[in-house]
Amino acid sequence: MKMRLVWGAAAAAAAAIAARAAADRIERRPDPVSYERLRREPEGEEVLLSRPDGTVLRTLVAGDGPPVVLAHGYGVSLLEWNLVQATLVASGHRVIVFDQRGHGRSTCGADGIGSGPMAQDYLAVLEHFNVRDGVLVGHSMGGFLALRAVLDHPGVARRLHGLVLFATWAGRIYDGAPHNRLQIPLLETGILQRLARTRTGGILFGAAQCGTHPSPAMIAVFLEVFLHQDHRSLVPVVRAFAREDRYPRLTEITVPTVVMVGSADRSTPASHARRLATGIPGARLVTVPGAGHMLNWEAPHALVQAVVSLHKAS
Repeated sequence: MKMRLVWGAAAAAAAAIAARAAADRIERRPDPVSYERLRREPEGEEVLLSRPDGTVLRTLVAGDGPPVVLAHGYGVSLLEWNLVQATLVASGHRVIVFDQRGHGRSTCGADGIGSGPMAQDYLAVLEHFNVRDGVLVGHSMGGFLALRAVLDHPGVARRLHGLVLFATWAGRIYDGAPHNRLQIPLLETGILQRLARTRTGGILFGAAQCGTHPSPAMIAVFLEVFLHQDHRSLVPVVRAFAREDRYPRLTEITVPTVVMVGSADRSTPASHARRLATGIPGARLVTVPGAGHMLNWEAPHALVQAVVSLHKAS
């Protein structure tokens, strides 16, 4: 018994040393984009959009031209769109970004957090800005909610000419993703957040969101936004990722669609992207070599190219 305890302690110590060494290597990696640039919010006119249940959505709108609406992922904010939004505005697009309810500087009203009210928020944003022939881009949770919005609210599809779904899924998030079977329960209990506040834990958690070449600056900014978020109120939508299943309804989508995934995405493996691209009639699958879950920063130009290709097809 004593020997087993000794061996267990030795194994734990070795694992801790290996984790610190891995974090040290990641911290020494070069940054393709500076911390200062990644920390800069998108520019634009701020519009506060009030919802019937008391939720107030913070939106930013900038540029002129074909409209694009960008919907961010879980636990972050509209900050994640800074590189993509700037490029789209410079290339002649009207770009609308918003903090999802309960995220960033958007509040959460009486209807709470869940895929139902959050999908209705998409329709409200499209209607408020009178989007016509727009492209809706959904990242991670943003894509999961975009699918419900398109399927359950005909007014959403009528206002769109294109849909870009990247690093996302249509439910059943645990399928083919052992990473999520560990990460999501830890998130729900708050253990993940506590680990991410440590130096080693934070670096390794952030690196898991990146691809084969994790960037220290991307990790640092991601952690700052993620750990600033109150995750306790978001548990219902996290549970919806696994409990809900819209794969059987994908054939109902008539909006031209591009599905994107990084080949090194651990949170949303390529199997989900393939199911989306196979299920949505006429969808095109784009795989970005070496990229992870943060395609918005790792491959912004590939994302912009997907948006432009949909507008050109109009």
